[in-house]
Amino acid sequence: MNRTISQYVAILLLASMLHVTLHAESISNKVYGSAVVSEVTSIYDGDTFRANLKEYPEIIGYRIGVRINGIDTPEMRGQCQKEKDLARQAKELTVTQLRGAKKIELRNMKRGKYFRIVADVYVDGKSLGDMLIKRSLAVPYDGGHKGKDWCQ
Repeated sequence: MNRTISQYVAILLLASMLHVTLHAESISNKVYGSAVVSEVTSIYDGDTFRANLKEYPEIIGYRIGVRINGIDTPEMRGQCQKEKDLARQAKELTVTQLRGAKKIELRNMKRGKYFRIVADVYVDGKSLGDMLIKRSLAVPYDGGHKGKDWCQ
């Protein structure tokens, strides 16, 4: 069986891509415990903010992006005015809760896209994600395709 160099390169490339994909999945599924937020530095929208983490080196704990696990809020740059209005309300709730908190905990932390943390966010012992869902400002989200059409 004669194989050309390009066939070998293609096989090696495919094997390499499979290894990277499997490694990335194992990293994203690994839980890294909990952390306490020392300061919220900015809030982008209802489910994403930046924070400083107590007792973490600056390279990973300074202005690190955090996405709330298990929820999706409307987008600030939404498809329609209704979505944009809901996004603003979701952000306002998140701002109020995070800025007024005595203690913010990130539980069940995982590594997400864009070098950010995906975690269950607890504000003074209460789930921020649950608060947003109860007010219809978020829907459950498993990381797949976004299913909610906020414009209907």
